[in-house]
Amino acid sequence: MITFGTTTFTLNQIQKGDEKQLSQFYREAFVFCWEWLNGKEAFTLQTSGSTGPPKNVSVSRKQLVESAKATKLFFGFKEGCKMLCCLDTSKVAGKMMLVRAMEWKGDLRVIPPESNPFKALINEYFDFVALVPLQVEKTMASSNGIKALEQIQNIIIGGAALSPRLREKVNNLPGRVFQTYGMTETVSHIALADLKDSGALLYKALPGVAIKVDKQNRLLIHAPMGGNTWLQTNDVVSLQSEETFLWKGRADNVVNSGGVKLHPEEIAIEIEGLMGQYFPGRLFF
Repeated sequence: MITFGTTTFTLNQIQKGDEKQLSQFYREAFVFCWEWLNGKEAFTLQTSGSTGPPKNVSVSRKQLVESAKATKLFFGFKEGCKMLCCLDTSKVAGKMMLVRAMEWKGDLRVIPPESNPFKALINEYFDFVALVPLQVEKTMASSNGIKALEQIQNIIIGGAALSPRLREKVNNLPGRVFQTYGMTETVSHIALADLKDSGALLYKALPGVAIKVDKQNRLLIHAPMGGNTWLQTNDVVSLQSEETFLWKGRADNVVNSGGVKLHPEEIAIEIEGLMGQYFPGRLFF
């Protein structure tokens, strides 16, 4: 079942189109679910720019199904698992939460995306929640927010990299917490990194995903959720095995200094401690 705000629907009710009196935000999510349950085969999504300039791409139903299947296999979720969607359902990350709920026959609650989505959900337990770093940071700024996060068994965080300071904080949560790597073209993540592991984040490809690099060490992905063709990214990585890699940064951000290639993303992580010490509260100039 799926709960839009405070109104709960069974999948059969959604398939029949009984949307009752939903607000515009929930109605758009409801329509997507209705189209899915009635067999729509193709969907248009806007890319974020991981493989080039942002553009609209068409993805197949099969790609979305394969993505949901791989995530379920990775985490071992069962039918009826309790889930929360607090992301924008007009974007791929929010849509995938809807797809997962329908494909897994889970119990999903949908709420509008806010910086702290747990204000009214302090005492609720969830098996699976997807967040962006800003939501994690704002939620962890209060004791009630931390308490809410402690009630979640599995958390995935995507959209941007976590700072070392925030990574240290989530390390204290009792549940499993992963940083995602993915893009619109692969309909959400194709690899996950355990944020509780020590050292540099090691991303592990989901089941069925193949990876390799080109001469510039840019990542290439071959995955069922990516259409089963080799997809070229602009991300520079260091392969650690046939299924694991370290993310270095964006190829178009690399600074060539006297023949030495510098990745600003790595430098930002290294100097964060000094920034906090000498320029508290400032992330940039």
